[in-house]
Amino acid sequence: MTMAGDRDVAFITGAGSGMGQLCARRLLQQGWSVAAVDIDTAGLDQLGTSPQLLKLVCDVRDAGAVRDAVTQAEARFGPLRRVVNAAAIMPLGRLVDMDAATVRRLFDINVGGLVNVAAATMPLLIARRRGEFVSFASLSGHVPIFFMGAYAATKSAAVTYTEVLHQECRGSGVQVVCVCPPAVKTPLLAQGRATRWPRFLDLLPPITAPQVIDAVDAALRRRRFWVFPGWYTRASVWARRLSPGLLWALVRLLERPDRRTAPTRS
Repeated sequence: MTMAGDRDVAFITGAGSGMGQLCARRLLQQGWSVAAVDIDTAGLDQLGTSPQLLKLVCDVRDAGAVRDAVTQAEARFGPLRRVVNAAAIMPLGRLVDMDAATVRRLFDINVGGLVNVAAATMPLLIARRRGEFVSFASLSGHVPIFFMGAYAATKSAAVTYTEVLHQECRGSGVQVVCVCPPAVKTPLLAQGRATRWPRFLDLLPPITAPQVIDAVDAALRRRRFWVFPGWYTRASVWARRLSPGLLWALVRLLERPDRRTAPTRS
């Protein structure tokens, strides 16, 4: 059954946990209709039930499945206003130790998922000349360090893809936002800690998911593209730009990947 098309409708990937789930909860509380997308059915079930909520089990690596999910969302609630791509994985480790299948899976989800979601939704938003596309990248996409080589490479690709998308869509009526948080206290962080966690990231405590969402909301209100939550995030980006050698010297001081043969767990 198609519901009224004048309401605010969001399509959120990665809604089964972490940033995506918090985005979904907040928008539901604000009266939005939300299509929550994830492969984790148990995670989606944590959102509860509501006539304003549509849970869609979908693998973002499957372009056809993403298109079908968008079609279902619009058939249920009407035209999308906001798209949030938050689906991601974060296994860490030395590049020479990571198997090719793991690296490919990282790219398929973190980059391929972004591409599939953008391809399925941006033409619709542009045709209507309204909407918001929120892409979750990472500070690591700007500042790569040991044990995050593969993950950072996917987020660097996400940063570049989203930045060009933003420039291509200027004047279209569609706002594109690129979110580049540091370590955030979410299940994704726990996934990273279960593999090869960099000591460098322990120099400062992780920020909270609400801090990130607050920063995204502020960027949407002020029509800003970059979102760097946390006071040290933008400083880290500038340090990388102005003195990459000094930054790497600090990383090498803290990490000796050639001597760490066992995973660090916490």
